[in-house]
Amino acid sequence: MKFVASSSELLGHLQAISKVISSKNTLPILDNFLFNLSGNELEITASDLESTLITRMTLENTDGDGSIALPARILLDTLKEFSAQPLTFDINLSTLATVIVSENGKFNIMGQNSIDFPALPAIKKERAFAFNINSDVMLAGIAKTLFATAADELRPVMGGIFIATTADMVTFVASDAHKLVRYQRTDASAENAASFILSKKPASLLKNILPREDGTVNVEVDDKNAFFTLSTYKVVCRLVEGTYPNYNSVIPKNNPRKVTVDRAELYNTLKRVAVFSNQASNLIKLKVTGNQITVSAQDIDFSISAYERIKCQYDGEDIEIGFKSSFLLDILSNLSSTDVMVELADPTKAGLFLPAIAENESEDLLMLLMPMMINA
Repeated sequence: MKFVASSSELLGHLQAISKVISSKNTLPILDNFLFNLSGNELEITASDLESTLITRMTLENTDGDGSIALPARILLDTLKEFSAQPLTFDINLSTLATVIVSENGKFNIMGQNSIDFPALPAIKKERAFAFNINSDVMLAGIAKTLFATAADELRPVMGGIFIATTADMVTFVASDAHKLVRYQRTDASAENAASFILSKKPASLLKNILPREDGTVNVEVDDKNAFFTLSTYKVVCRLVEGTYPNYNSVIPKNNPRKVTVDRAELYNTLKRVAVFSNQASNLIKLKVTGNQITVSAQDIDFSISAYERIKCQYDGEDIEIGFKSSFLLDILSNLSSTDVMVELADPTKAGLFLPAIAENESEDLLMLLMPMMINA
């Protein structure tokens, strides 16, 4: 088996799928890339058993078909040091000896038998549903919600992104019980109403490869696995089992106090004032009076405190509410609008953070943050 590939193009594909490889693989074969050559099509696979990433390259110069597992670390470390040039891979499928020939040298590595590489799961057709979604919509849904997922091993459903489809829209939801993000798109839909929970690692992998793609993503899901098929990549992953909590029940409906403020100004003020908050609680207070917000923090143990005032648009009764500064900064950094609208009911109920003006009329983005006791 023999093929010629561009060093830079091959490196790009390998780096994209290498992120799935775990540093603590239980099977030694998973420290390898699986190369499968069929005609002019080279398919390369990386896996950690839970998630699998596949990429395809079309080559002009090939000879023979076959498959072999090649060590990932050696290939990545070697290809990084090449300038862009054609590399010839000459593989003896009987001995698994592999020779990589460059313009000025030759590199010998030993592969492993491809039969040892785990096989892909099969979608159970009787329990499957499928839909197509634009890659930009999928990327936005994951990018807007991923930061809000929990790192809670006792509640694995909270560690993933809940994705629900209806005939009218697709909804992405993530929550860690302190903050919650709901992102809906009405320009994406599916024939059947269905839902699944995408775990954090494959969501991160999709977030990395979706910017490389244009067009649509074909999503196939059954009760155990999900297949995301793009033009040059494929992500196969095990779904999080369990029932996602009823997130709509925690979103406060009647919020008479609506504050509109410049997002960047509020974010930068928080960054400065949060330095003076208690290191254990990270409590920061927002006091809204008239057309200004007073952002304040203090740490009694070290006798330090700070406050800053910024302008806002507000017409309502005065209110003072406390939030964990790190969570509030997370939310503001993941909102991209110029102005943000903060909807509040009272100091004991969650605050809602929304774009003051939606960038896309097809999207509906809502971020929720639970408050903290002000006298804590």
